[in-house]
Amino acid sequence: IGAVAAPGIGIDAIWKGLIAGPSGPGPHVIDNWDPEPIIPKRDSRRLDRFTQFALVAADEAFRQAGDFVDDPNDVTVSMATGIGGLESLESLVNESQKDEPRVSPFIVPMMMANAAAAAISIKYGFGGQANTPVVACAAGSQSILDGMRQIQWGYADVAIVGGTEAAARDSAREGFSAARALSKSGVARPFDVERDGFVMGEGGEVIVLEGLERAEARGATILAEVLGGASTADAHHITAPHPEGDGAERAMLLALDDADLDPGQVAYINAHGTGTDLNDRTEGLVIQRVFGDQQPAVSSIKGTTGHALGASGSIEAVMVVESMIRKELLPNIGLDSQDPEIPLTDIVRDLRPWTPGPSLSNSFGFGGHNTVLAFAPPA
Repeated sequence: IGAVAAPGIGIDAIWKGLIAGPSGPGPHVIDNWDPEPIIPKRDSRRLDRFTQFALVAADEAFRQAGDFVDDPNDVTVSMATGIGGLESLESLVNESQKDEPRVSPFIVPMMMANAAAAAISIKYGFGGQANTPVVACAAGSQSILDGMRQIQWGYADVAIVGGTEAAARDSAREGFSAARALSKSGVARPFDVERDGFVMGEGGEVIVLEGLERAEARGATILAEVLGGASTADAHHITAPHPEGDGAERAMLLALDDADLDPGQVAYINAHGTGTDLNDRTEGLVIQRVFGDQQPAVSSIKGTTGHALGASGSIEAVMVVESMIRKELLPNIGLDSQDPEIPLTDIVRDLRPWTPGPSLSNSFGFGGHNTVLAFAPPA
């Protein structure tokens, strides 16, 4: 696993940042971003910020994974995003308004949503399928599910999966604010009675997936197992979740079934937990219905990461894995007083020692996209 996000660069730094909490109101972005020496300056000028995030995260993940390539044509890449190269798109729009615009010939490939997947494929010579799930805030999780299926179905030996986003720009903030989704206070408070919306974040995460037998045969250090997952659609509204959480509930139940888990076996849920009124209340009700009186521990990390849109599911999946490694659960930063209409019985408020067990990671996005993943510590 490899990651860059607002709390830090690299897994260790992000973990420490998630414990400490945000330094102030959002948006939560990576300050003083510099992709060197991983990406030389001559190359970074031709890459949007979101693609740079993906390449730096990939470098960390690949160094950790060791020698995982036998045939590069059997390595697939699935790198998700919600928006893509928004920084480059804004630059193009601004430049095109000038009397004598000077537009880079690289501007279109810089802003393409598939640029990050292509960059990883090109840099490392991976010749398997390279694709880009674009399902809003469920995209990062969907990439992991897609990569798992590629391996299960025999289309790839290894899947490079994850998400990347650098959309904390004025244009996106104004749009989300107009949709009444963005926090006016600049503070994300998942599940809190005073929550008033999400705070934008950014980041990129990469996970190296491979079949268990293959990983064992090459002596890989196995960090966790993807037990299963599922995705559904609300078929309801372009921004609002289904009022009863129908699609989210089906996704959780299907993920449990795919992972061959009973609700009582789940030890932790990484909640989507955006800090919006509708999402948090609906997600809480869904968890109550699925788990009844067997609710596991629950927390959202968006109080510190912000909402990284298409990268949110992947940073959360990475941190579920890291929680298993460190045997600790991350706190739900921003929660002071739980909303009484949210029937969650065990929200993690402080860093908590934990015996790792099967865990779910929820991702729900605009458009009614729902993706739920199930993880477990290595056997």
